[in-house]
Amino acid sequence: MATDTLKSRSGASGAPGTLRRLLLDNGALTALIVLVIALSALSGDFMTTDNLLNIGVQAAVTAILAFGVTFVIVSAGIDLSVGSVAALSATMLGWSATSHGVPVALAVVLAVATGVVAGLVNGFLIAYGKLPPFIATLAMLSVGRGLALVISQGSPIAFPGSVSHLGDTLGGWLPVPVLVMVVMGLIAAVVLGRTYIGRSMYAIGGNEEAARLSGLRVKRQKLAIYALSGLFAAVAGVVLAARLSSAQPQAADGYELDAIAAVVIGGASLAGGTGKASGTLIGALILAVLRNGLNLLSVSAFWQQVVIGVVIALAVLLDTVRRKAGAGPAAAGAGGPKGRQAVTYALAAVVTVAVVGATSLLHGGSSSSANPRLGLSLSTLNNPFFVQIRSGAQAEAKKLGVDLTVTDAQNDASQQANQLQNFTSTSLDGIIVNPVDSDAASNSVKAAGKADIPVVAVDRGVNRASVATLVASDNVAGGELAAKTVAEKLGGHGKIVILQGQAGTSAARERAAGFAKGLKAYPGIRVLAQQPADFDRTKGLDVMSNLLQAHPDVQGVIAANDEMALGAIKALGSKAGRSVQVVGFDGTPDGLTAVKGGTLYASVAQQPSQLGRIAVDNALKAVRGEKVEPTVKVPVKVVTKDNVAGFTG
Repeated sequence: MATDTLKSRSGASGAPGTLRRLLLDNGALTALIVLVIALSALSGDFMTTDNLLNIGVQAAVTAILAFGVTFVIVSAGIDLSVGSVAALSATMLGWSATSHGVPVALAVVLAVATGVVAGLVNGFLIAYGKLPPFIATLAMLSVGRGLALVISQGSPIAFPGSVSHLGDTLGGWLPVPVLVMVVMGLIAAVVLGRTYIGRSMYAIGGNEEAARLSGLRVKRQKLAIYALSGLFAAVAGVVLAARLSSAQPQAADGYELDAIAAVVIGGASLAGGTGKASGTLIGALILAVLRNGLNLLSVSAFWQQVVIGVVIALAVLLDTVRRKAGAGPAAAGAGGPKGRQAVTYALAAVVTVAVVGATSLLHGGSSSSANPRLGLSLSTLNNPFFVQIRSGAQAEAKKLGVDLTVTDAQNDASQQANQLQNFTSTSLDGIIVNPVDSDAASNSVKAAGKADIPVVAVDRGVNRASVATLVASDNVAGGELAAKTVAEKLGGHGKIVILQGQAGTSAARERAAGFAKGLKAYPGIRVLAQQPADFDRTKGLDVMSNLLQAHPDVQGVIAANDEMALGAIKALGSKAGRSVQVVGFDGTPDGLTAVKGGTLYASVAQQPSQLGRIAVDNALKAVRGEKVEPTVKVPVKVVTKDNVAGFTG
């Protein structure tokens, strides 16, 4: 009876039921197809060879990380450390290849070994130390990032050309990162589907106790699983560093979440027991396509995070629906029949090509615009200074009839490289870049130059690449002014603390150098402590509160930006502006309000709106072939209560 009923239901479903099951069994692939078709219809710049290669490059690091995380999630674990391990491995590569002259091949081996060791430590803590995977890998996340900063002394390590070539192309068209992604994906697929350790992963994830009772050496297998995750993280770090031409100690920050998201979107279950390499690759491609398409459509970076969060939630919801509908495990160990899976992928490719070809007719093969088109990539929009640069640039673009696309790199050099590549592939007339890091932006700026797209740098320069002009104020000179201002206010004698910017950023280094240079002229000023607060107001509050416990007699504070200065003022309370003089940097609206109120003694103002306006002016001149100066300096100005009324940024 039960059999008859089941047959009756199956037969009743017919073709619609088969299609429904096909879609449910291949939810991630279906989502990718829908995304590609939709973005092809919305943007004529999406379905081009250059842009598709960009998507592959942009997916590479996340995909390689995610392949390693797939091993862990299949075995019902979690690895939050992969981003930090990638940064540590890249830093080890840069440190050994540049500072110690180790041959590049050996340096790469050392970097990969670093990742494997980090993974083994994770595995040991989990298997033998009985720590929950979340706690063990969270600890390694902090340790890895800290070691990367210690080894690099908080500064990016620029790579020689021999290392940077790892991020180039083969034959002038195939990006090496894409090739590495494909190779690592094949390795992951073989490990999961064809090896003893792969079968062990599924067994442990399905039921660890049953696996142990059946004779599986679970502890040893966990060591190997986390070592594999560390190895893949190290390879991802090498690829990322080569692409950025430098080892960034803050690189891959938050990438562990993207990697986990790619695995989950690809059909794996966080409960363990299911997952496959092809699904993970599709998940990584979905994230890359989303970011690329949203960039092309000029969607705010803040909304991009919302969209990606919704996609992750929908992926998990689809998995739940699929399981309730009785669909087979989307990523079970051996998967379904290989032939049927290959036919599914081939059919998907044919449908996608056909529909995309039809939608491309909507754009007539052109994305031209009557107005000049410029792209502006800012290091972050989570800081009022850069928000003012954007405002100044947008106002000037509107005045001059320029179509301006603004993106937010969120202080991620890799994300900025993606954005600059998107600008280049869509053939914008000109690009304005505010680099997250001066070395990391070089490859992307060179690529724009090869495409005959002029690039203007704003606020920070680009090393080892040619730009039409640099529009900036002098951070070192500004740091000297800040030191001079607080020293003179204290009469040349006093005790101060310095709140530094985010370790590894050029602005933090240059301003710190300016502070040190300026204070040399005032031997009576004693620096009690220097601590980073990452350009963040909340961290400025916390760090200043801690420093006050050790140095209650402090008389002055120099902060590398107004946000940290405002946090310090909050910590100082009634002391601010009375017994303790605080000097900030940037001249942001909130900073100027504090200057008016007397709690902030002074701010070294850079006139960010002017920076944005002048950058657009010069970019337009460069596009038109007009002469521009190699450097356009916007003067900094010390703003105090005496002159704040007449100052506009």
